[in-house]
Parts: sequence; C-alpha cells; structure tokens
Amino acid sequence: MVVIVPTNKSVEAFEGLHLYHGAISNCSMRVRMTLIEKGLDWTSHHIDLKKKENISEEYFGINPNGLVPTLVDSGVVHIESNDIIDYLDDTYPEPTLRAKNNDEMMEWLHLAAGIHVPACKPYVYATKIAEKLKKTPEEQAKYDALQKNQELKEFHAKHAGGKQFSASDFDKAKAILGACFTKLEVTLEAREWIMGDKFTLADISWIPLYFVIFGCGFSFDNYPNVRRWAAAHEARQSYEEGILKWCPDFSKV
Repeated sequence: MVVIVPTNKSVEAFEGLHLYHGAISNCSMRVRMTLIEKGLDWTSHHIDLKKKENISEEYFGINPNGLVPTLVDSGVVHIESNDIIDYLDDTYPEPTLRAKNNDEMMEWLHLAAGIHVPACKPYVYATKIAEKLKKTPEEQAKYDALQKNQELKEFHAKHAGGKQFSASDFDKAKAILGACFTKLEVTLEAREWIMGDKFTLADISWIPLYFVIFGCGFSFDNYPNVRRWAAAHEARQSYEEGILKWCPDFSKV
C-alpha cells in the first residue's frame, strides 16, 4: 500500500472517497471500475491529461509523481493504481473482489504494475499518445522542475521536443506485452475469468491494459481466449461506467 503525505494540504480536509483520475488513463480505469464494482460513493476530480492539467504545483503537491490516479480517503492519500484497488477491496470488503488463491491474484496485479513503465507506456506513447501530449518548451521545463522520479524523467525525455522512441524501445515493449498476454491466453484456456469462475481484482487490473493497447493497434488475432475474456466485460456496469463512459474508443483518442 503506497500512502504519501501531500504537500498540498487541502486534500487532508476531504471527507469520504475522492479520486483524481484521467479519462484516457488505463490506471485510472481500474480504480473507477473497482469503485463501481463495490458500489462506493466517490467524488470525481477529473484531470485532463491532453490539456496537461497534471503538470501543476497543485497536483504534484497531491501526487509527487504527477500521475493519475490518486485516491484520497478521508484525507489520506494513496497512489499507484494496483495498490489502490487492493486497498479498496481490503478496506471496503463487501462485495469482495478477492480470489481464493489470493497470492496468485496478487501476482497478476504485481505483473500489471511491473510492465507499466517498461512496456505499456512506451507502446501507447509510440503508437498514439506522444504527439497528442507533446509539451511546449515551457511545459517541458515546468515538468522537469516538478518531476523528481528519475524513471519517469528518463521515460519522458525520450519523446521530449518532438523526439521519437527508438525501434529497440518499441520492440522491447511489444515483446513484453506479447509475453504477458501469452501468459494470460494460457491461463484463460479453461477459465472464464483470470482466477477461474469468479471476477476479481486480477480482471480489473488487466482489462484496461487490453482496452488501451488494442486501441493502439496491438493485434489479438492469436489470442482467442483473451478476446473471449475481454468481450465478457462488456456486460458489466463497471466496464461501461468505468471505461467506456470516459473513453468510448481509445483508437480515436
């Protein structure tokens, strides 16, 4: 669980659940889905990433990485989406989104978190987002001054000033995604959901990844079980209201 002490003290006065989130952010999607699945009331603070609303002293004072989502629960600030959904299910246990084999479920959450910067972000930025989130020199200077996370600074430096991601970066990202979804394809061979016959946090963690990289052109032609699993989400209110309401079609972002 990642809890931080904000320098922007205004959020410490919040009562109840407040979510800072981005419509097109796959990490935000999984937290929105969890809140909806659990029937929790929450206050929305939408951050328009295309307008770079996250690049401000106010927001970096809430989330020191300048990323979405950020959950504030009665003044306590939580960051990192997979940690947030685990926290929500632990703190508000009914209805539970746990699996009987909680260790395996958590492995899926950790895997999704682990490939975010080395695979998901490079693939999404290289295929679609970099040009749309291109920073002016002034915006870049402001971001560099605010951002203290070296991994994120190095990532965004790769596309700063109109630069392109290298072929090796893109190929590495695509290979990691391919390996992970091959693992998911095999896992789903005899399962309705990732953990079996029950919808869990593992599904919530992975369906936004599928939604986003599919929208960026990643082919799932060789992943019939993954496609079946993804289609099954369409009947869920959490998918409709947590993903499609905010981002109806990622290919058109």
